[in-house]
Amino acid sequence: MHNPGERSCVISLIRQWLQTVLTLAPTTQGKLIQSLALVILLMVLRGLALWIISRRTEDVRFRYHARKVSSYVAVVLGLVLLGRIWFTAFRDIGTFLGLVSAGLAIALKDIVGSVAGWLYLLWQRPFEVGDRIQIGEHAGDVIDIRLFRFTLIEIGNWVDADQSTGRVILIPNSRILIDVIANYSKGFQYIWNELPVLITFESNWEKAKRILQQIVDTHSADLSEAAMQSVRKAAQRSMIIYSTLTPKVWTSVAESGVLLTIRYLCDPRKRRGTSETIWEDILRDFHHCDDIDFAYPTVRRFFNQEEGKTGTKELGLPVSAQEELK
Repeated sequence: MHNPGERSCVISLIRQWLQTVLTLAPTTQGKLIQSLALVILLMVLRGLALWIISRRTEDVRFRYHARKVSSYVAVVLGLVLLGRIWFTAFRDIGTFLGLVSAGLAIALKDIVGSVAGWLYLLWQRPFEVGDRIQIGEHAGDVIDIRLFRFTLIEIGNWVDADQSTGRVILIPNSRILIDVIANYSKGFQYIWNELPVLITFESNWEKAKRILQQIVDTHSADLSEAAMQSVRKAAQRSMIIYSTLTPKVWTSVAESGVLLTIRYLCDPRKRRGTSETIWEDILRDFHHCDDIDFAYPTVRRFFNQEEGKTGTKELGLPVSAQEELK
């Protein structure tokens, strides 16, 4: 154990070294030593708190939020206490913080905007870690939220069906206050997906529509009930109203044939998987139907006299030929 005399001797040596090497005044030396001691103390307290939390819980999400919150608390508390040490003229914390805030607002507009966006995130919670969102032209899964920016694992871009590209995107929090945010995971928790199926005009479209309806009903039977429960919960917080959540096949006409569009609910992260499963069933079932063919852009010659309807065949003949038929 070191006695008080030895400790005072060490401190005096440190002060002498600071004054000799760094040419610091005694008052500045004292403030510097206090600042270093304060930083070390805050780091030790934060580490101790995180160690206690890690011993008491295995929840990864809780540990993540604990690390973030403890980091923010340590930084803010450290800035305030360091300001109290170095700026003796501003002993009033309110005055000190007001002057600092005014200076930051003028000199660091972008950083202040990011901090404001972070506060908005904490208050309104438009999204959280784990949500799938789109902000501006960027879309992805939120993997981290910090004081100045949040991080996405990108989806889409050159990859189809909202699959991950593997890129990490860092977005300033200030963008939250400017760009439109779409959250795939919050509120309703499901998205509508559509699969267009184009068949030829000569195909039995009514039969094809029945087949498609049976396929999508098979894959969406359990999901529709879960989605209805999700809507009931979401309706308690927001004005979300859906009268029908069951899948449906819509009929329309395109340039190359009859367009049957399958519309169904799916999990945002399973859109490509559900599309693949439904398309595989469609290919199998249509393969066994001789009266159903897929349509695609092509060139053909059409003879109305041979292929047209009975009432329109004569309209395709020259006038002399029509008189001969009569």
